[in-house]
Amino acid sequence: MIGFLLLLLGVAAFVGVTGKDVKWGALAFMFIFYAVIFYIGSVTAGKRTNSAQDMMVAGRSMPLWVAMFTMTATWVGGGYIAGTAEMTYAWGIVWAQAPWGYGLSLIIGGIFYARIMRRYEFMTMLDPLEVRYGKKVAGFLYLPALLGELFWSGAILTALGTTFGLILGLDFNTAIILSAIIAIAYTIVGGMWSVALTDVAQILIMIIGLFIVLPFAFSHIGGFSAGWDMYKEGWEGFASIFPPFGAWNDPEWGDYYWNWWDFALLLIFGGIPWQVYFQRVLSARTEKTAMWLSITAGFLCIILAVPAVMIGVAGFSADWGALGTTEPENPAMILAYVMYYMTPELVAIIALGAVAAAVMSSMDSSILSASSMAAWNVYRPLVKPKATSVDLKKVIRRSIITVGIAATLIALNVESVYVLWYLCADLVFCILFPQLTTALFDKKANAYGAVAGLAVSAFLRIGGGEPSLGLMSFLPYPMIAESGEVLFPFRTLAMVAGLITIIVVSRLTQKSCPPQPLKKLETETQA
Repeated sequence: MIGFLLLLLGVAAFVGVTGKDVKWGALAFMFIFYAVIFYIGSVTAGKRTNSAQDMMVAGRSMPLWVAMFTMTATWVGGGYIAGTAEMTYAWGIVWAQAPWGYGLSLIIGGIFYARIMRRYEFMTMLDPLEVRYGKKVAGFLYLPALLGELFWSGAILTALGTTFGLILGLDFNTAIILSAIIAIAYTIVGGMWSVALTDVAQILIMIIGLFIVLPFAFSHIGGFSAGWDMYKEGWEGFASIFPPFGAWNDPEWGDYYWNWWDFALLLIFGGIPWQVYFQRVLSARTEKTAMWLSITAGFLCIILAVPAVMIGVAGFSADWGALGTTEPENPAMILAYVMYYMTPELVAIIALGAVAAAVMSSMDSSILSASSMAAWNVYRPLVKPKATSVDLKKVIRRSIITVGIAATLIALNVESVYVLWYLCADLVFCILFPQLTTALFDKKANAYGAVAGLAVSAFLRIGGGEPSLGLMSFLPYPMIAESGEVLFPFRTLAMVAGLITIIVVSRLTQKSCPPQPLKKLETETQA
């Protein structure tokens, strides 16, 4: 704890030298908040971490109420809040799909996936793939899982940087680096217990901090009814959750209607094959707990998206000139703008605490998830099969630092929170969802089918291009927008094609590659 306080003093000195308009009262509040979170995560939870299993799945002893809160806090991150506000403000509520999409993914995951994963006592999401398809295939599939977690963490930190910069007067880069260091520090000490217990505190801060913004923000636009009326008038058919019936014939929608469904399915099913999700499922005490923590968290995630949507509505309806500024140049800034210009300073600081809590609760979860898979599904089977629990803990901690730094570098070089948010779900939807589903539910699935399915999914997905990464499409998909973006639902096509390929190829190669039964993973390591 003393070392951490020295770290904060060092950061404060650095800010004092480099910052121009730092708001020291607000900054002091955030330092106290971070110190409390670090104490909960490192001191309290660190006492429970004696083995690699404790670090990865909390000794499989997490009660329902803790597991439910940590699952909710993990999904309701900075990207979730800032991204939802951004899309509501810039594109209409109809394009703010992630809250209900991810909420449904948790509910579906709880009903169909959570119980079977907990029943076989897997340690990570990749374990059933290792059992069915072998160590090398599982190790290779770690790559898209890792990229998903990195993009997720990058989106989270980007959301925090934009908010800190405006409300605290803190440099964007400094805000991101500070938050990343603290999340990495307590995650290294306590692993899953640190993440879970800090999540409980963070979810309570989020609820208070986000809802307290709304009455002040809407007081500037004549109340909720007036603000909502202005929003509906401005967005018309885009102010509803779903596209209007027959939108494919509407000139305002056209081919974007099919693009909307592509992203909707991506979020619903792409929200399932995440280690950050299954780490909580596998930490539950029983199968029943695993199921209900997921279902309950799904509903809570949808509810906690309401303040972010309302902040987007308030930002769209605001008269920024009357508030002494101009509307934000970057839509990703709308959350910070509403907090800073439409609420009293104290409320803005409390709300900033909510954003910081959201960021920390997801950042620590994501880097721990990627590090757990690195140690358990790459290092243990492929590098050191006889690794001890002490060896695994060392690898996990080193991986936490590596993954945390990589996510921080991504966050320092992006603009849109929502682009990263979609991209991370995109990877796991197209590539990992077919692999995990067949590994769990198809008794005839084999390694040949998995490799063939992976190749098909990757080819069809990459063939559609990715504008955010500067990748142009090379497959002749129909429905091309003027910007060059492919509106045809090729992501869903890539997922379905990969799923069918695994099923078909597996059945054609039963003799040359006999399928392996799903069972508890046998290892020489006592985690």
